[in-house]
Amino acid sequence: MENHTTFEDFILLGFLLGHEAEMLLAIVLIIVYLLTLVGNATILIIIFTSSRLHTPMYFFLGNLSVLDLAFSTVTVPSLLRNLLSGVKAISFAGCMTQSYFYFFLGTVEYFLLTSMSYDRYVAICSPLHYHAIMNGRLCVQMVFACWLGGFVSVLYPTILITGFSYCKSNIIDHFFCDSEPLLKLSCSDTHLVQIISFLLSSVVILCSSVLTVISYSYIVSAILRMPTDMGRKKAFNTCASHLTLFLMATSISILLYVIPSEKSTLGARKIPGLLSSVVNPFLSPFVYTLRNNLVKGILGAVCSHSKAFVAQRMKNLLVSHP
Repeated sequence: MENHTTFEDFILLGFLLGHEAEMLLAIVLIIVYLLTLVGNATILIIIFTSSRLHTPMYFFLGNLSVLDLAFSTVTVPSLLRNLLSGVKAISFAGCMTQSYFYFFLGTVEYFLLTSMSYDRYVAICSPLHYHAIMNGRLCVQMVFACWLGGFVSVLYPTILITGFSYCKSNIIDHFFCDSEPLLKLSCSDTHLVQIISFLLSSVVILCSSVLTVISYSYIVSAILRMPTDMGRKKAFNTCASHLTLFLMATSISILLYVIPSEKSTLGARKIPGLLSSVVNPFLSPFVYTLRNNLVKGILGAVCSHSKAFVAQRMKNLLVSHP
């Protein structure tokens, strides 16, 4: 029998840029990552503290913010360590854990965005029955199903990948432990897990897309029947942010995991991977904030109260210490 070996560590090549370019990329990533943390944390805080946002739509949005925080944290700190310190090694267990959480959280994102499309469908097409249909119990059940579905659907392929032998090389041509470059290093038979992974990603994306398209076909039909331009504009604004995020996530995932890998090099997967794990979580809170008058109003009120509080504190300090 052939003797197979599994490496204890893998080497993540990253982007293989010059030193100055890598430092510049690291600075940009630090700024984007901090803004991602601040933006999504701000969304969570205002949803939790403002009673006006205790609605089904913002309940889903809060879960999406938690997801974005976790999703960006799966890959960005590892990439920053790679760029700043030059440490490219990652343990076998760390690689498998990173790979699992990346696909787990990505799958949950699709389920959440699909659930949000149903929420928008009920809000636009059945506004009088919205609170009766989208009650608290149903919302919790939907969110729980999203997280559980993501956990279960990715578990079996990850178990298979973890059990493979890796003897060809320990160098991964990527900035994180993506499945495709990882499987190319295995000396085991990977055809089954490749088929399962392709089918799972295709089914998740296809089902989410079909359900979202069906929801928005009814939504558009209902909006066009509205008698006033103001009503149509308001209804469109409540859906535009969600639709933007869904289209961004879908287009990137199709490039990464549905189009056969033979049509693109592994290096070409790095840019869509960067968009998926860095740019999307960064843009998500800003997309919802910039197109949502209620959130902008609450943020403006919070900023005004904060400025008034700081001004009052400064005034008290000057009075007590002339």
